[in-house]
Amino acid sequence: MKIGGTHYRTIWPRADETVDVIDQARLPHEFATAVLRSAEDCAEAIKKMIVRGAPLIGATAAYGVALAMRREPSGKALISALDMLRATRPTAVNLRWALKRMHDALHNRGHGERFAMAWREAAAICDEDVAVCRAIGAHGLKLLRAAAAKKNGAPLDILTHCNAGWLACVDWGTALAPIYMAHDEGIAVHVWVDETRPRNQGASLTAYELGAHGVPHTIIADNAGGHYMQAGRVDLCVVGTDRVTRNGDVANKIGTYLKALAAKDNGVPFYVALPSSTIDWTLASGVDIPIEERSADEVLKMTGRLPGGAIATVEIAAPGSPAANPGFDVTPARLVTGFVTERGVCVPSEEGLHSLFPQ
Repeated sequence: MKIGGTHYRTIWPRADETVDVIDQARLPHEFATAVLRSAEDCAEAIKKMIVRGAPLIGATAAYGVALAMRREPSGKALISALDMLRATRPTAVNLRWALKRMHDALHNRGHGERFAMAWREAAAICDEDVAVCRAIGAHGLKLLRAAAAKKNGAPLDILTHCNAGWLACVDWGTALAPIYMAHDEGIAVHVWVDETRPRNQGASLTAYELGAHGVPHTIIADNAGGHYMQAGRVDLCVVGTDRVTRNGDVANKIGTYLKALAAKDNGVPFYVALPSSTIDWTLASGVDIPIEERSADEVLKMTGRLPGGAIATVEIAAPGSPAANPGFDVTPARLVTGFVTERGVCVPSEEGLHSLFPQ
């Protein structure tokens, strides 16, 4: 995808064997990149959400392992890096998936070849993510075409929650990939962008990348989605996910469950776009998913740009009041219309997932 006419991925290797990433903590007010020089830098980037989104977290962690092997290619250093990176975020399963892949590629290798192998494997994870997201977009595009055909030329109104675009992946994105493809094909689309409190990834990131690509969109308060569904102004919902259990339950950014409930009540199709690396076959249902509890400051404070251009963080809550901040909720499979994956669309169930991924 492009920013200011220039194509970017969210993460890419540098000639000096370090890694560049887009610093998403500074968006939408400033486009900047950050250099990751060590596994510790990668872990901090994940924890501080300089990089975020399940696929990108996995890709960053893979490069973190590679950077650790550059410094010290011993088996002890490998295990230490894997453990440190695994502890950064508990909910997104792509992190664990990518780290297992790096372990399997490296643990039987000699010290002299570990770094080169790790560097190649991390790059392969990134390249494969781009291809997977492109395939998700192509399969989702078929759904959007069919829905748009019923609109008689009027824009197709799509609601999304949080950010599941190219900023959450290496390129293209999951939930937004079919939207980009539909727009590029000439289908009239309009996206309702949930602000996605408390970190506002919708207002700051989804709106930023849609605007950069020229896709018509409108930011709405998180609580407005049900109203627009009741008014007949949402044709379908498409969201991403950080983990899907084998029965089809979906963990995604907090607030997704409420949108799925509203969609069900109003007969609005609710799709979840995901790469197969986000499926956790080890968990039977969503009740087993660990939910990350984030800092109360994300609820009690807000960062924005002042009239003079300066960026400031201000308190928005009653002084002394505590806050709870679960980062994710679980949407039961019964509320999901279908999964859009790199292998096609399926019903949200164990049988549906196995129909596409029998292995």
